[in-house]
Amino acid sequence: MSCSSPQKEDKQTPPKSEAQDIVDKSISHHGMEQLDHAEFSLTFRDMSYTYSLQNGLYKYTRTQTDSIDQEVYDVLTNEGLTRYINGDSVELEEEKRAAYSRSVNSVIYFFRLPFGLNDEAVIKEYQGTTSIKGKDYHEIRVTFKQSGGGEDFDDVFLYWFDTEDYSMDYLAYLYHTDGGGMRFREAINPRRVNDVLIQDYINFKPEDESMDINNISELYENGELEELSRIINEGVAISIK
Repeated sequence: MSCSSPQKEDKQTPPKSEAQDIVDKSISHHGMEQLDHAEFSLTFRDMSYTYSLQNGLYKYTRTQTDSIDQEVYDVLTNEGLTRYINGDSVELEEEKRAAYSRSVNSVIYFFRLPFGLNDEAVIKEYQGTTSIKGKDYHEIRVTFKQSGGGEDFDDVFLYWFDTEDYSMDYLAYLYHTDGGGMRFREAINPRRVNDVLIQDYINFKPEDESMDINNISELYENGELEELSRIINEGVAISIK
């Protein structure tokens, strides 16, 4: 039992927004509260990834074999990305460095959702409840502050959280890099690794990628989205420090 005065707490701590409360409950349901002091590894599309985050210092890696049987090792940290080929660092044009950084970061970002929704640059807006496949979901729109939001700060995301257990079952996003586009993802294969709920996804797109993203769940309900790919994370190992 807390010994603090309720009135004092009210003055010092502003009430959570509805969106913040939902995200916090979802992170708790997914068992991701401690991912800021954790390591994990996984295989995605025959590439090996690792993640380490301690006290705000992160290190993401990706290992793959290229078409001429060379080992390509990318390391992304707070300082930027370095690429090694057969153990030797290589010079990269800035455009390629940015593309490789986005690619590595994207796999890690989506894998650890909804954890990343409490990053400092995230702006969360509650948009009410939506019914998808007969279940009710809290819908939250996410945009990003330009400061700290990275080069993709103008992207827009929608997330749907089960109103009963706060699982993150669907998401959609509008992006502008690499030609831009719009995607909708359905979570599949939920399972727990070291008490952390991880998921794979079916990746869809609308025929018209210039449409209003707020209507994309209706197209999904009506079977009007095209399946593009499956996001399958294999060999997952997680260690909480």
